[in-house]
Amino acid sequence: MCASASACSSRAPAAIVRLRESVVTTEEMIDRSGAWKSLRVALFALVWLCAGAAHAGRITVAAASDLRFALDEIVAAFRDAHPADEVEVVYGSSGKFYTQIRQGAPYDLYLSADIEYPRALAAAGQAASAVEAYAFGRIVLWSATLDARAMTLASLAEARIARIAIANPRHAPYGRRAEEALRAAGVWEAVEPKLVYGENIAQTAQFVQTGNAEVGIIALALALSPDLARLGGYWLVPDDLHQPLEQGFVITRRAADNALAQRFAEYLRGASARAAMRRYGFTLPGEAGGG
Repeated sequence: MCASASACSSRAPAAIVRLRESVVTTEEMIDRSGAWKSLRVALFALVWLCAGAAHAGRITVAAASDLRFALDEIVAAFRDAHPADEVEVVYGSSGKFYTQIRQGAPYDLYLSADIEYPRALAAAGQAASAVEAYAFGRIVLWSATLDARAMTLASLAEARIARIAIANPRHAPYGRRAEEALRAAGVWEAVEPKLVYGENIAQTAQFVQTGNAEVGIIALALALSPDLARLGGYWLVPDDLHQPLEQGFVITRRAADNALAQRFAEYLRGASARAAMRRYGFTLPGEAGGG
């Protein structure tokens, strides 16, 4: 009770102020509670993103150009299953990739058309895994303008054929096997003046596709690709005319601690990848004709 009316009157403003302060504090608590909830949601999202990033990775693969279509399919399927991972593939000559890796090029996996190149890397201490054979390739005669299905290696000596494309034997395994086959067939001397050389087997096929050569000795895997199969047929070169095209891969020393390199190598061993290789004419290790 107030002792007097004046005392009650003097206390009223202070009580009103305290009431207002109480109301403001409650509103602030409500605002702070909403902010805390938003902060918790943001923190949860950040943790989730970090967890995803921890499992993501990036690798660069150096691959023989005969693998362009088969490996493109394999990588696409891998990306579907592992969308956070980045797999970049560079296609080219196996021999040139070998030299580049020896000189420190930033490749994490090396898929060669000749298993001897990865073996040489391993012998030089530049591999982080055992060398594995992944396929055996074949060579074919292919043309976009002639019926290659009716041809043999002897046909290449005919006067109607002025230019023949093969990969450069100095650094392209498919080029070496083409030369071996031509020598074994007894036509090397007759056809050598007609030869035009691609830097890799994909460029060799391009020479024929664009008319810079009437016929070429290319990889079966490329002749079976949609781009080339619609343009012309092929004749399979007997594999007893050349050494086997045993192809192999290795994880490079640079990728010794790269978990994605290990995961992708394991994927290459799986059923999906092996099925893609078969679709493009490769024979697989352990299967008929595959060593």
